[in-house]
Amino acid sequence: MRFEQFDVVVVGGGHAGAEAAAAAAGLGAKTLLVTQNIDTICQMSCNPAMGGVAKGQIVREIDALGGFSGIITDRSMIQFRMLNRSKGPAMWSPRAQCDKALFSMNWRHLLENRVNLSIWQDEVVDISIDGDVVLGVTTRMNIEIPCKSVVLTNGTFLNGKIFIGETTLPGGRIGEGPSRGLSDKLLEKGFGVEKLKTGTPVRIDGRTIDFSVLSPQPGDDNPQKFSFSPLTTTLKEQKPCYLAYTTLQTHDILRKGFSKSPLFTGRIQGRGPRYCPSIEDKIERFSDKDHHQLFVEPEGRNTNSYYLNGFSSSLPLEVQLEALHSIKGFENASILKPGYAIEYDYFPPTQLRYSLETKRVENLYFAGQINGTTGYEEAACQGLMAGINAVLKLRGRSPFVLNRSQAYIGVLIDDLVTKGVDEPYRMFTSRAEYRILLRQDNADFRLTPLSHELGLASDDRMRRVEDKMKEVDKLVTAIKDCSVAPSDANSYLADHSSAPLQQRVRLESLLLRPELSLKDVSNISPSFDDVVETVPDDLREEVCSATEIMVKYSRYIDKESDVADRILRYEGLEIPHDIDYRSVSALSFEAREKLSAIQPKTIGQASRISGVSPADVSVLLLLIDGRI
Repeated sequence: MRFEQFDVVVVGGGHAGAEAAAAAAGLGAKTLLVTQNIDTICQMSCNPAMGGVAKGQIVREIDALGGFSGIITDRSMIQFRMLNRSKGPAMWSPRAQCDKALFSMNWRHLLENRVNLSIWQDEVVDISIDGDVVLGVTTRMNIEIPCKSVVLTNGTFLNGKIFIGETTLPGGRIGEGPSRGLSDKLLEKGFGVEKLKTGTPVRIDGRTIDFSVLSPQPGDDNPQKFSFSPLTTTLKEQKPCYLAYTTLQTHDILRKGFSKSPLFTGRIQGRGPRYCPSIEDKIERFSDKDHHQLFVEPEGRNTNSYYLNGFSSSLPLEVQLEALHSIKGFENASILKPGYAIEYDYFPPTQLRYSLETKRVENLYFAGQINGTTGYEEAACQGLMAGINAVLKLRGRSPFVLNRSQAYIGVLIDDLVTKGVDEPYRMFTSRAEYRILLRQDNADFRLTPLSHELGLASDDRMRRVEDKMKEVDKLVTAIKDCSVAPSDANSYLADHSSAPLQQRVRLESLLLRPELSLKDVSNISPSFDDVVETVPDDLREEVCSATEIMVKYSRYIDKESDVADRILRYEGLEIPHDIDYRSVSALSFEAREKLSAIQPKTIGQASRISGVSPADVSVLLLLIDGRI
């Protein structure tokens, strides 16, 4: 059997695949999503949450670019928290606990009703290539699907292998088979293939947990949304999470299983994430700790299933259960699903261009865990970018690439393509040089105009951003123009432990005080409060928050912008594609090898390659200038 031709075929129905398919279809391309199981589209295989430190910024960026992870999260969340409120706004990170079944259902409903998008349940086992250009894919059912472009988003399914103690099972997720054959086919075509490892903890029957002895973690009193779109509403009723702790007894029980642990016996070859280790890793690496914190997270509103975050394990099931029973509140806990480790194939991402197109095969794109990343958010943003670029390439347009001062997405892709990975890559705020510019609150200002220009963000979405910008400018102008006398302010300032005024001052100087907020300034100055009241109700909270951050942190924002502008002078300086690095004796040997392998597009990319020194960058600048 042979299908009709598609513009784009997306392989895999996880978070990367869903965003890639939605983006390609949204840009008008005839798109097909091929997934092993339609019923598990965008399943939350690990913890049932979106966002978190740096990850929340990525979800806001996806939303600003016209992706759907933020909207689906809003429609599925059961708790919202803004993390790191005690720190500066560059660190504020939204996080939402989700109903995992509802999350998957909402994504499926969106994709099934997306214009230009079809879905086919099957497994892709080969890619047809003529010379170095994609022609189509072949499925397990021996169906040929011709297409102009392919986006691979296979997650942990490529030759996936599950480990529980001494038991080994083939699978991409427990209960679901692996994808076999595709890795070998790509290996034959010259791609490098390696292995990584990740894991997940037990799922527990909530009826068997004693919540009365655990520490509740409620959501925010005034929960926000992830999406900037008015199409979603604010969460009303929230479910709590809880804190629990391991004990020395727990650690002793877990150690008994080390002799049967696939991690310690060498049966798992792939490297796991250092920042999210299994519980056996933790007690081995941090043997001086007498306890470790665990997060008890509900998996939905209408289920008793709870996720024990921090208790990932590949130990034998009987050891997992005994150790679980040694934790306060879990003495009688019943397991619904065991913890397990999973090892899978990935393709080192230095084989990619910035567009996420492979260097070896034209019109073939990789996105998500296939590139060595971990996390729903990291996968989703790659899928979005790959879907956009697949369509742009077919239309003869330049690739859509974000730089490191524009978005966390730009940081992530630059890190992958330039540095590669030797462990599952997760985004942290520390990876971004321009954190104060890449805040979660201003993602729409940064990115929606770019998406609208592409044709992905709607006219309504763009108008809303423009309206918001105008309202912020109005408040910033008012707060700089309005002033207040000591007689009008000092009583309020005294009540809020703030120093009294000695003379009339601009409101801007009051807002610069760390103990005062925009709301305080409005209370002090009725004339400014009148201006705030003119902001439309549906924008007021976002506008006030953006105004406060812009005024309070203006010096830091301006300084970081200046630094970014200076660096960008060289950042975007293109390197001629025909340089034979191996013949440039002025470059170090390591630089010659790395530059030849990665073929950086710009000086900025070259400067971030491990092994390329500042001296090597100077040589490249001389080469470009024609002085060598």
